[in-house]
Amino acid sequence: MARCVAWMAPRLEPDARWKAWVAEAAAGLVGAVWIGLIEKMPNPIAEPEEHGYLTNFYVREGWRGTGVGTALLDTALAWCRERGVHAVLLWPTTRSKPLYERHGFASPTALMELIVTGEAAPWPTSHSP
Repeated sequence: MARCVAWMAPRLEPDARWKAWVAEAAAGLVGAVWIGLIEKMPNPIAEPEEHGYLTNFYVREGWRGTGVGTALLDTALAWCRERGVHAVLLWPTTRSKPLYERHGFASPTALMELIVTGEAAPWPTSHSP
């Protein structure tokens, strides 16, 4: 917990490149989502210069399917639109993929990935042999 708090606190300062939203109920915290801004290098073409990295999106068991996740995601995406973020990227689980698809997310054809450290992802990827 201490390690997590130490990481989160400075990233939630007003000018930080991270933003988080939470959903609360009488039962306490029932969901959260984070967006990290990824700066793009300027180029001669006028285009947005930030991507958003959506991560740690979670809704507690018992609150799933109640609209909490949709409200959190809608809020985070509205903030990205207001800020002029170019694209929002994420790595969905099999279970969360339909939620993201309902919000307009699609699997890109132009994205490539190389796992540099650690073990390969425990889920299937879209890489072809």
